[in-house]
Amino acid sequence: MSTFAVGSLVRARGRDWVVLPDSADDLLVVRPLGGRDDEVAGIITGIEQVSQATFADPDPADAGNAVSAGLLRTALRIGFRSTAGPFRSMAGLAVEPRPYQLVPLLMALRQETVRMLVADDVGIGKTVEAGLIAAELLAQGSARGLTVLCAPALAEQWQAELASKFRIDAELVLPGTVKRLERNRLDDESIFELHPYTIVSTDFIKSTRHRDDFVRACPDLVIVDEAHTCVADGSTSGGRTLRYDLVRRLAEDRKRHLLLVTATPHSGKDEGFRNLIALLDPELRALDLGSSKGRERLARHMVQRRRAHIRKFVEDTPFPEDRKIQERKYYLTDDYAKLFGSVLSYARETVRDHTGGALRQRVRYWSALALLRALASSPKAAAATLRTRAQAAGAASSDEADRIGRATVLDLADDEAAESVDVTPGADDIAEGGSAERRRLMEFARRAEQLEGAGDAKLACLDEAIQALLSDGYDPVVFCRFIDTAEYVAEHLRGSLGRTASVAAVTGALSPPVRESTIAELTGQRGRHVLVATDCLSEGVNLQEHFQAVVHYDLAWNPTRHEQREGRVDRFGQPFKEVRAVTVIGADNRVDEIVMRVLLRKHNEIRKQLGISVPVPDSANAVVEAVLEELFVAAPVADQPMLAGFEDVMATHRKSLHEEWDSYAAKENAALTKFAQSGIKPDEVAAELAEVRASLGADTEVTEFVRESLDALGASITAKKAGFEAVTTTLPLGLQDALPPGHVEPLPFRSDLPVPPKHAHLDRTDPSVAAIAGYVLDSALDPLTPGPRPARRCGVVRTDTVARRTTLLLLRFRMHVTLPGAYGTRTLVAEEARTVAYRGRPGEPDWLPPEEVTALLAAQPSGNVAVEQAQDDIRRAVAQLDELRTSLDEQAAEVADQLRESHMRVRAATRQAGVTRIDVHAHTPVDVLGVYVYLPVPGGAR
Repeated sequence: MSTFAVGSLVRARGRDWVVLPDSADDLLVVRPLGGRDDEVAGIITGIEQVSQATFADPDPADAGNAVSAGLLRTALRIGFRSTAGPFRSMAGLAVEPRPYQLVPLLMALRQETVRMLVADDVGIGKTVEAGLIAAELLAQGSARGLTVLCAPALAEQWQAELASKFRIDAELVLPGTVKRLERNRLDDESIFELHPYTIVSTDFIKSTRHRDDFVRACPDLVIVDEAHTCVADGSTSGGRTLRYDLVRRLAEDRKRHLLLVTATPHSGKDEGFRNLIALLDPELRALDLGSSKGRERLARHMVQRRRAHIRKFVEDTPFPEDRKIQERKYYLTDDYAKLFGSVLSYARETVRDHTGGALRQRVRYWSALALLRALASSPKAAAATLRTRAQAAGAASSDEADRIGRATVLDLADDEAAESVDVTPGADDIAEGGSAERRRLMEFARRAEQLEGAGDAKLACLDEAIQALLSDGYDPVVFCRFIDTAEYVAEHLRGSLGRTASVAAVTGALSPPVRESTIAELTGQRGRHVLVATDCLSEGVNLQEHFQAVVHYDLAWNPTRHEQREGRVDRFGQPFKEVRAVTVIGADNRVDEIVMRVLLRKHNEIRKQLGISVPVPDSANAVVEAVLEELFVAAPVADQPMLAGFEDVMATHRKSLHEEWDSYAAKENAALTKFAQSGIKPDEVAAELAEVRASLGADTEVTEFVRESLDALGASITAKKAGFEAVTTTLPLGLQDALPPGHVEPLPFRSDLPVPPKHAHLDRTDPSVAAIAGYVLDSALDPLTPGPRPARRCGVVRTDTVARRTTLLLLRFRMHVTLPGAYGTRTLVAEEARTVAYRGRPGEPDWLPPEEVTALLAAQPSGNVAVEQAQDDIRRAVAQLDELRTSLDEQAAEVADQLRESHMRVRAATRQAGVTRIDVHAHTPVDVLGVYVYLPVPGGAR
């Protein structure tokens, strides 16, 4: 144990430090007074000179003006990164969570080792919910590191979210970054030991080359994004199995916190869902999920809410009230219909051909289906498909051919193919020597290319839909199935829309950073804009800030993907009350009609009736395949519509599926009431959260502080639409050096999110804001600081706000907080800032209530005070501090008691253990940072 008490002040290296836990006689672990956790240092007492320090009183000769008290108070509060209250992370957040987003956090706090499945609906904010849990576990010391496992396309988005909202700076672990990260390793040190916070590509790390090292060195807190892609269900690919094995091995460490995040926890396959929840606790696999007891057991680990469950929490920032769904039909031109008929006849021939065995026939089937689907998409996609080798052609067995076919044709990709979901599937299954058939395919391709543009009625239908949306004030996202189609559609829209709207295309052919920059460039232009995209944007990408409508140019053959597309705009933060979804359908196209009748209309019907999206039952794929195979088997009817003679077959298959789907939907709806977690009341801890937020200050206060400080420090400020910008080259050198390197000049300070790179956001956790606050605080505490000093530790204000002499004190309480945790009892040192004021004699002070103190801080000067009188008033107020010490220490003890009770209330509300082991006490004497005297106006009305 150190001879210097934990929480005490010591003097070393020319500055004051606070002694932290884990200090010893020969090594002090310290943090600068008012500093952040990342400034913690070690001082070897045998080498460096260390002395006990006391916080000096303000110097009456260093008085400031009327705004000094407010600036110093705000600078002090901005400097806090953790509080002594029960929510340790709130001081470090750049986002204010909605009440409903606190429910998963409160559930997590009930568990000693957090094992949670966060399965809220698309657009509710699962990233924020998972980030809140992670930030709190890290702030409490219950976790020491963090890894997010996600798709590589989402890695940069996760990095930006963690940095901008939670101030967690995580390294990207991707194929292109590993070599750079490994350069600073020591011997056999893992990059996960070197970097405590990482965001990792699941598909990269699951390989046998990297998996073992990752499992060995993986941090004690893991978030698995899109967790449904990481479970095996008995029919999945090798890629998904490797993912499952990886996460299962991580979950075997029962002390590791594990957060599974997905909007689709149940794909309709019971085995896959049971494997998912077994990652949280192996005992959950065998639960009777049909019983109330089984659902109650699972509800301890799972939260799943739909819009209706949280609507009461979002009156001030609502979700869209309605999603208007519309179908627009088109009819093939004569030439297109003839090509479709020729291709269908060819497909029937190849599927009926039994030569080559079962494998060859399954390859033919999937090749034919891929060709029909591409032809329904666009002439360009059809031509590309006809010239491309079928993906199933390399299969070694019928089962493998079916797996590849379902992933690429039925939109059921579940492994690495998910990242290339928009590539041309290919239809050329002909072995070497099949030159006659290949020439036939090339002829089809030539005919398809001739249909581009004027020969494509689908484009004309899209034009009408886009013009209608733009006229109604909507900016749409047009989703296409294939890269070729998206590029074809974007090129057409640029010509047809002209200057009416800007158009850009984003596909899997672009890297994730280029996709992001393309969208930013598009939305940064004035006027209306149209984004053409493939399903590379259907998951995890938020578009609600700039788009309000979705057009399904190509049908997704998986209703979940349709829902994901619409969820890009129909989500939290969408300012439009009504979003729109338009589906373009080929009225005389059997392929589109099958998917619409069997799957998509039923999916929309259930969502409209129940307000939830229910996964398609297991049997759906088999039904769709049966109907499609019937399409190939049925004999064509001359001079009849393409669906002639097919209605009865489709109706029979559809009826059985829809009956099963309705039954499943009813059960799912009943089960959701348990997982909505309505029994957890965020308002039970609302008082604690409100106290934390109040102690940290509002965003408006931060904005005023930054503007006033920069102005006082000599920066040139220019107002902008969403904030202002400041020329920083005229600031004091010490502040210039503290600002983030490479920032934009002039430095923009923005009030809205997201903030472009190298800009500043007007919140207390932004690095630029923190640098300004740190400089203002340090310069106020050190009178020898060269250059302007916006804040002073003392001052005199004459104002008509007071009727009697009133003294305001800016206090800093240093609190010792002892809490139970996963790694044993922990002692923390936290700082709390309070502003108090009194009237009368210091021996018998009349302390003002909080609302009067707040009014005092906003008081405006009503007259001047002579310099000599001001110094005399301050000198007297400072001299009276000794008489106030006992009263101030009593207030510190009261604050400690209030904080302890707050901790206990939160633990009781969340049913956490260890309530009796909580201890909070204040270090005394209290630090008096500021003394400000308010004098009444002589002869005033008051």
